[in-house]
Parts: sequence; C-alpha cells; structure tokens
Amino acid sequence: MDLNSPLFDSIRIKPSCDEPKKAAAQTCETPGCKNAGLYRAPKGRKAEGQYWRFCMDHVRAYNATYNYFDGMNDAAVQAFQKDAIIGHRPTWAMGVNPATASGKPKTDPKRDWAYVDPLDILRAEGVGETARRKAAPEPRRPRHSATTLKALDVLGLDENADPAAIKAQYKVLVKRFHPDANGGDRSFEERLRDIIKAHDALRAAGLC
Repeated sequence: MDLNSPLFDSIRIKPSCDEPKKAAAQTCETPGCKNAGLYRAPKGRKAEGQYWRFCMDHVRAYNATYNYFDGMNDAAVQAFQKDAIIGHRPTWAMGVNPATASGKPKTDPKRDWAYVDPLDILRAEGVGETARRKAAPEPRRPRHSATTLKALDVLGLDENADPAAIKAQYKVLVKRFHPDANGGDRSFEERLRDIIKAHDALRAAGLC
C-alpha cells in the first residue's frame, strides 16, 4: 500500500481541529499544578467514559496508583471477572423468554416443549417436521426385471399391479381380441399372442 497516495490521504480520518486547542487550554487538574492538562486518565469505576486531565508528571503518578477495583472485596472482584467473560451482558436460563412479563416462557398446550415457535414448525401435531416424521411411510415400490415390466406394459398395467388386477386385466383383453369376439376376424391374433406371452411371463415371475 502506498501511504503517500493522495487517495489514501483523502479517506484518512483527521482529528477535530478544536481538540488540540481544547486540551492545550485545560490545565492539569492536580491541585496547585499550573501545567497544561494534555493527557487523559480514567476517573475509574462507576465513571466509565469520564477522564481527568493531567500533565505528564501527574498522569504518570496517577497511573502508578490507579486501581479499578479499589473498594471492592474479593467476592465482588470475582463476580466482576465472571461477568466479564460475557461482556457484562444480562443472561437468562435456557428456555426463558426475558420479554415476557413473568420472566417465564409462554407455553402452548399444542407444543410438547416450552419453545418460542411462532410458525408452529416444531409442533407435535400439524404440518411441522415432527408431524412429517409421524406420517405413515410411503410404501416401497416393487423391483421388477425388464421382462416383467415389459409384460405389465403389454397388459396396460403399472409396476404396482397385484395378482388380482393382472388376472382381471388378462381376461378382459383376451375377450376383446379373441377372433370369436370379433366375428371371426383374425387381424388381432398377433396382439392376442403378445397378451398371452405377457401373461405367461408374469406367471413365471410369480405375480399371478
């Protein structure tokens, strides 16, 4: 990165012009000191964000004796250190909704746990994931060989056809394409032979 670039200078955040003048105008806040208070020193606990103005000598002396925990006993210091792990932010027990008036989560008798679920995704009954898990599993589709599937197709049946459906469909097709049912017309004999072969293939496969 080129630190001398004019683009870099244009985005640099410059301090306020009044800040150095204000600091130079203040005198050291140590009683009796007339030097300029150019250096800030924190005022301490319960005054976060507030600072004293000291000269160099007095800010060094102040920092050497500064103790944020001054006036706190060991238990209070330990509690402070424990809260510092979470940034001194308030916490609640698992499942507790701090927004409720009583500090306890509102329960819904339709739910099987006290959890805020405005879309009812986690309900024991309904259209949520739990309901989908409780739904009856989809029946497994039978696995047939290519020959069996072709035979079912010849009879106009799908792969889920049971023996009763196969027998009923076979009888219907034989009656429809038999020459006796067509006034002796033998133009459907090839179709009839395909139907009979298909039925024999399904019977050999144990489907009828």
